[in-house]
Amino acid sequence: MNNNYVIIMAGGIGSRFWPFSRQRYPKQFQDILGVGKTMIQQTVERFEEVCPLSNVYVVTSVEYYDLVKEQLPFLEDEQILLEPNRKNTAPCIAYACYKIAAKNPQANIVVSPADHVIMNVQEFRNTLNYVLDETKERDILVTLGIRPSRPDTGYGYIQVNDEADTSIGKLKPVKTFTEKPNYELAVSFITSGDFVWNAGIFIWNAQAIIKKFDELLPDIAAPFNEMRDKFYTDKEQEALKMAYYQCRSISIDYGIMEYADNVYVMRSDFGWSDLGTWKSLYEQAEKNRDENVLQGNIMTYETRETVVKTPQDKLVIVQGLQDYIVAEYDNVLLICQKDQEQRIKQFVSDVKEEKGQDFI
Repeated sequence: MNNNYVIIMAGGIGSRFWPFSRQRYPKQFQDILGVGKTMIQQTVERFEEVCPLSNVYVVTSVEYYDLVKEQLPFLEDEQILLEPNRKNTAPCIAYACYKIAAKNPQANIVVSPADHVIMNVQEFRNTLNYVLDETKERDILVTLGIRPSRPDTGYGYIQVNDEADTSIGKLKPVKTFTEKPNYELAVSFITSGDFVWNAGIFIWNAQAIIKKFDELLPDIAAPFNEMRDKFYTDKEQEALKMAYYQCRSISIDYGIMEYADNVYVMRSDFGWSDLGTWKSLYEQAEKNRDENVLQGNIMTYETRETVVKTPQDKLVIVQGLQDYIVAEYDNVLLICQKDQEQRIKQFVSDVKEEKGQDFI
């Protein structure tokens, strides 16, 4: 267990969850479900039986350092990895993996977003520990695949090769990755039984992922190889700025997982949601007898299947809505049909252009 490490990615803005998730205070640092703990605090807790707290690393933006220290006060500064700018998931994962490998070449690593919901935490831990037992012995890259419950077009899909003779216990080789298919394609994926949702949670040993960075993303590998002797020193941040300047912006999925020849998937079922949208909040949160999700000081009349999330110090009366999102946070009020939530990213873009950063 002492060779197990966890990398938590916590630098995103979460614009699909606007206006509640804002640039200065994104959703991973908020108690979205109203359970008394923020998303990132819940994320760290669920790794308690996977690795020591001293082996938890959080990769985030420089602007969120104070939020991380406030919510996770047990972390040492060397465990808080501050990206100089956002360049998608491949550079941030490279930074963390190369840094951990410089300290412990035998490191066995889990990479997880900071803002997912896991309902069955013990099953999640059991799944990770099973996979970690395999990755510590083999140079393989493993992703967790969630058994799909519906043809959701908001998730990426992984096709599992169940017939391959290269399976490793419960780990099956990956055949294909597909990003957010249209509805008809998603239906065909569900019907086939060969596909799982891509949870964006990865497991590998440090040497296995470094080899793939060297092979498939040499432009990202090179600057991190060059700064190996700067990790855990006062020269790290300066070297990191230069490394990020040289890195292109690319996801780990597009950069490595879709092209590596040693990628496996573990079929998993532990009550997962990425909580990336208002729809996913509606699905996860407790509902009243009218199938409404109400968080705030709210009274409703003739309102059904609607999510209302507003400040506790403001009384909100809602009448006659069905399948809507009503969300107020700080200086923004959003009222949007639930089935139109994919337009929220466009709303954010338009607001930024027409009204400025104060509302983003």
